[in-house]
Amino acid sequence: MTYLGQLDYILFVIAGWFLIGTCGLFVIKHTTFVARVLFPLGALLGIFLGATGLAGIWIETPQTMILPLGLPDLPFHLRLDSLSSYFLFVFGIVSTGVSVFSAGYFRKGEGTPPGLLCLEYHVCLASMALLLVADDAYVFMVAWETMTLSATLLVMANHRIPEVRRAGFLYILISHIGALALLLCFGLLQANTGDYTFANMRQQHLSMFWASIAFFLALFGFGAKAGILPLHVWLPEAHPAAPSPISALMSAFVLKTGVYGVLRVTFDLLNEQVWWWGGTTMAIGLATALFGVVLCTVQTDMKRLLAYSSIENIGLIFVGIGLTILFRAYGMSGLAALSLTASLYHIATHGAFKSLLFLGTGTVLHATGERNLGRLGGLLRFMPWTGWAALIGALAAAGLPPLGGFVSEWLLLQSFLFTPGLPNSFLNMLIPIVAAVIALVGALAGYVMVKFFGVIFLGQPREPKLNEAHDADTWERLGFGWLVAACIFLGLFPVQLVQALDRVTHFLVGDGIAEAVTQNGWLMLAPVAPDRASYAPAVFVMMLLACCMLAFMLVRRLYHGRFRRSPPWACGFPIMTARMQDTAEGFGQPIREIFSPFFRMTRELPTAFDKAPRYRVTVEDPFWQMIYRPIARLTERVARLVGLLQQGRIAVYLLYSFLTLLLMLLLVTR
Repeated sequence: MTYLGQLDYILFVIAGWFLIGTCGLFVIKHTTFVARVLFPLGALLGIFLGATGLAGIWIETPQTMILPLGLPDLPFHLRLDSLSSYFLFVFGIVSTGVSVFSAGYFRKGEGTPPGLLCLEYHVCLASMALLLVADDAYVFMVAWETMTLSATLLVMANHRIPEVRRAGFLYILISHIGALALLLCFGLLQANTGDYTFANMRQQHLSMFWASIAFFLALFGFGAKAGILPLHVWLPEAHPAAPSPISALMSAFVLKTGVYGVLRVTFDLLNEQVWWWGGTTMAIGLATALFGVVLCTVQTDMKRLLAYSSIENIGLIFVGIGLTILFRAYGMSGLAALSLTASLYHIATHGAFKSLLFLGTGTVLHATGERNLGRLGGLLRFMPWTGWAALIGALAAAGLPPLGGFVSEWLLLQSFLFTPGLPNSFLNMLIPIVAAVIALVGALAGYVMVKFFGVIFLGQPREPKLNEAHDADTWERLGFGWLVAACIFLGLFPVQLVQALDRVTHFLVGDGIAEAVTQNGWLMLAPVAPDRASYAPAVFVMMLLACCMLAFMLVRRLYHGRFRRSPPWACGFPIMTARMQDTAEGFGQPIREIFSPFFRMTRELPTAFDKAPRYRVTVEDPFWQMIYRPIARLTERVARLVGLLQQGRIAVYLLYSFLTLLLMLLLVTR
């Protein structure tokens, strides 16, 4: 009797997603069938994939398979190990929540016909799953480009809008530039053997120079997909343009495929790590995190705000990866496992809370038609389900206990507390500064989430039409509930997830922290020793609930159960309107002034003679002016010069050909 392994089940999920997408073509305009049948079926496959990935983490030896697909002598090599299993687990959890939410969200379509959107969505899911089990450069790049193309089509769902088309073009342009770097990287890793399987690349021992070139090509290529500085510019444009479930999927996991690629190349395909690789990666990650959170504080578009927040979180993940490379280069495998655990944990937590926040913005957008924070407010009373789900996501994004965002950032800071043991005195001097900047990033992230939730859901409605806002429907609430449960589980049960991550860290860096963690039971998370640092989420929750109960009992005791409702005191001013509330611009004004070098600001100032005076501040990403617009102008000039070649006569073209042949003959004879 033949038993199926986890890799067989993953192929079943991939084929199932392709089949669901194909079914969408036969019901291309039947929104109800697509939303109520096909997307829930995709969600069921997501649950199955997550469970299969979780089981795959514990397999003793990697599972391999060769599929008779592709080109002659280029079959598909597949492999399932603990690293790919963990990413499949996270991917399955995130895709389930997004698919369930989409069953309610796409009730009226989203520009593209619903059946075609279903095809693009499920092809994107299937290509990401195939990418995670690829074991040669050929199938990896096929899956990578399929994911890029399908994601581009999803971003351009509302393709009739010029801004949306520009965002899709920018995304696919930067993705293909990154793909060229990946092709060069794989070309170096195969070491001129002609064998592009990952098994062959693991056996090659490149010189330090070529290994460094391969590493930085991978960092550039995968970083373009992940959104690190300065390759991040597509992210704030694509997220606002895409439908909210697509924004959630891209932020929660499409970005993570870039992280997966960096981990695969650095710790699996390359045989050694160098300390200055880690220092460079950590510096890029720190700059990305700080830049992302500072730009995030001054945004007035709620989806653009979350896009910059994703840049910040990707930066934190790369900081942890850089620190892991440093520890690994100096033979400190235990601390490398600690920092790698922090990065892997943040991959899961960011996927849960960021997809939750993007889905919340989608519900707000459907209910109000507004994306601008300046026209929202007071929605908690009209949209309680959406508001409370967004509050959980915002608290997790702010890194507050007892949710998952706190655990991953706390583990990352713990990793920095042990860096004085590095043998490099220069790094020991800089590391405390890096830790302080990370603490600043965490504080600013909390500041951003207060702005996000407070401006949208608290206070009074800033527009009359907000009084008619409707809450999420049943499918959207189920999607919220799934992701809220993930955020809470990651916060309350970190020991269990760290035990699973131990298999991944052993595979990548040869060590883990599960043994130290499990010695103190499941109630306490102590990555090194309880006397050094520990966190007990269950105890924290019990103490929090006890304080709330005590406060409630004291209030009832003092007031004898009698409560009185009255209007809030307004500093003696009897007429309060929504215009007197703090705006998104006003909330971000202090940060805008302090970190003004991070922005490119233009101000529209009123004069004394204006009949309708207005004051406006426009904040732009400085990288557009410093890098991308000069490149665009240079490209246009070169294109004009090349275009002159197309304006000649046939005799001129024949002369070009004759001169070219003559030049080649001269070179050959020499």
